[in-house]
Amino acid sequence: MELARATNRSVRLRNRSALLTKLFLDGPLTRQDLVRSTGLSQPAVSNVVADLIDEGLVAEAGAAESDGGRPSMLLRIAPRFAFVVGVDVGETRVRVELFDFAMTLLASIEYPLDPARTEPDLVAGHVLAGIDAVTGQAQVAPGDVLGVGIGVSGVVEQGVEAVVHAQALGWDRVPLERLINAGTDLPLHIDNGAKTLGQAEMWFGAGRGARHAVFALVGSGVGASVVTGGATYRGASSSAGEWGHTTLVYGGRACRCGARGCLEAYVGAEAIIDRYREARRGRQVPGEDEESQLAALVAAADTSVTARRVLDETAGYLGAGVANLINLFNPERVVLGGWAAMALGDLLPAVREAAGRQALRQPFEQASIELCRLGVDAVALGAATLPIARFLTEGGIRR
Repeated sequence: MELARATNRSVRLRNRSALLTKLFLDGPLTRQDLVRSTGLSQPAVSNVVADLIDEGLVAEAGAAESDGGRPSMLLRIAPRFAFVVGVDVGETRVRVELFDFAMTLLASIEYPLDPARTEPDLVAGHVLAGIDAVTGQAQVAPGDVLGVGIGVSGVVEQGVEAVVHAQALGWDRVPLERLINAGTDLPLHIDNGAKTLGQAEMWFGAGRGARHAVFALVGSGVGASVVTGGATYRGASSSAGEWGHTTLVYGGRACRCGARGCLEAYVGAEAIIDRYREARRGRQVPGEDEESQLAALVAAADTSVTARRVLDETAGYLGAGVANLINLFNPERVVLGGWAAMALGDLLPAVREAAGRQALRQPFEQASIELCRLGVDAVALGAATLPIARFLTEGGIRR
């Protein structure tokens, strides 16, 4: 009897998870749509949906168009069932955003970071202040927040508490989860920023429908998320995807990680600006921060041979890096995201051309290379999906 009850409960949770996930990613849908797409029986769908409506997790969203007969009701995830916070801990700012359960952005705040002052305590303080600020702006009670997802630069070692290794920030085994937990009781979910960007694009953007894809984040630094068979590849200790620290030029430019010739030392925003400064014989690049300086470089390319040459070289380097991804992982898609990639979006044709020269012909012909569709918010949006992914996997049961 005990075994039968446990089995029935696990089946029901699995069914709840399947239906909730389908509604979250593809809703609104009818009950008939759910039967067809999940393979569950009509009675199973009806029973589970009734429970989810009673719990306030699912709501009816009007009648579907009908060719005749009684119209079917559309179902969707209830937007106000819960809220989630997404945090992008970059190298130049901390962005904190609040979303409802339909992933509608409700509030956002940013805290600039001085690259010379990225102390873990300071970053944790910004995260905590941001959580208070966005929930206050939207008048959302802490008890209505399902959790906080955080995307951060560097390797995130998962365990009892997430620990971050980020050589470019000077972080070595930083107990970031413990530091933030000291100021909030909300559940925390911490992952690498490229991986949260990849999850956002898989769920809502350029990765939808793909089973094998690579999402490259190009900002101050460079990283990637590798998705194979629909799941993020993490490696032995979750450090898979450190694309920016693969060697592009043996013995080449010094990288912030301490090695030489890394891809990041050529196509990261800091490196592009530094290369432009060197090409200008040491003259400073106009602008107060990396974003404005990169924008100045892009704008100057219309009239400056030097600026044009730096951008052309950048496209070549980036294309070579993309070719390495294609040769290594044979993806259907390579998606370029991050604020620097968006700023350099006009280079995409040249990046594709350079990748085609460097990649093996057969895998290159199978892969598309495109920009991300979610813009500069992709890391924070993807981070906000981390507590939701856990919630959906557990069948919509709050722990």
